[in-house]
This record gives sequence, C-alpha cells and structure tokens, in this order.
Amino acid sequence: MSTALLQTTYFGPIQWYQKLNRYEHCLIEQHDTYHKQTYRNRCVIATANGPQVLTVPVEGHGLCKELRVSDHNQWRRIHWNALTSAYSESPFFDYYADDIRPFFEKKYTFLLDFNETIRQTVCQLLDIQPRVDYTESYVAERDTAQTGCQDFREVINAKHPLPDPDFQSRPYWQVFGRKHGFLPNLSILDLLFCMGPESVFYL
Repeated sequence: MSTALLQTTYFGPIQWYQKLNRYEHCLIEQHDTYHKQTYRNRCVIATANGPQVLTVPVEGHGLCKELRVSDHNQWRRIHWNALTSAYSESPFFDYYADDIRPFFEKKYTFLLDFNETIRQTVCQLLDIQPRVDYTESYVAERDTAQTGCQDFREVINAKHPLPDPDFQSRPYWQVFGRKHGFLPNLSILDLLFCMGPESVFYL
C-alpha cells in the first residue's frame, strides 16, 4: 500500500490535496514540533494585489497536536473578508460559501481539530474519499523507508519547498490571472472557487 506522510494544513495547497487523492493511505503527522511560517496554520490566496498569506494565530510552541487556536486580532473576520474580496467574482464562490463560512464563525480549541474538520469538508466538496490516519508517535525520516511512507512533510513547504516530480502546477483560470499571471499551488480554496466540481480532475 502506498502511504503519503504529511503535515497538517490550514486550507492546504493544491499539492497537499493531490496527495490525498492519489495515495491509497495518508498519514498526518501530529507529533512534530511546531514551526512558524508553515502550512500548518497558513494558506495563500490570490487577491487583486497578488498573493496574500492568511495566518491563524496559535498559542503554544510545543507539539502540533497541543497547539491551540488563538482569538487574537479578530482573525476569523479578517480571513473571511479577504476570501470574499478575493473570490466573490469567481464562478463558484457562491456555490461553496455556505460550506466554508462556518469555519470563520465557530471557535475551535485545537489547531489539529480545526484543520481536520476543514480537511473533511474540503474532501467532500472535492468528492474524494481518502483514507487518512494520524501518527501515533513521531515518524523519524530514517524510518520512512522501513514503513514504506513517502515523506512529504518538508517537500510541501511554504518557504522552501523541495522537488516533487509527481506534482506539476498546471494553469487554470484564476480571478486575477490577467493582472498577475497564473499563481501556482495556492490554497485549495482557489481551485475550488475557480474550477468548482471540475477541481477533482485537476488533482
């Protein structure tokens, strides 16, 4: 069985969801140490001014499974307003808005639970049914070969991504494509709002 080892993500990039769609089994690491500026609590969307990073403030600096979602700076309102501004003119924003808006209304205690609920909803919208589990202990890099895992924890990286020969960011229509050109591997929300039900074929 092919298994992809992944970090948790907040409305993760298209590349992350491609792994969910293509691998028989996906294992999400929950015992790794939190680092700033990763997809664990950030996503990137396309706006009129170019790419914009949306970051969920968190409390704690230990293991990812222990991170709590902070209420700092009214981030939920800021994120939803940014999404509305960026995608209200996209073909499928109204189609999916009622599914996505609740994530910016309900409060979650732990980042991992928040991200998992997002993942389940996005997979339903994409019409994919991946088999997903969480690690019972930290999976060291040296152990991935023995377990047969394909380790994407550092490959799908917000700041310094590593080569991934299995992922090619093919252009699709984007709201501000004429202004900025095609922006690759944005949040899965960009693909959903722009491509709708056809998003699964892109993966």
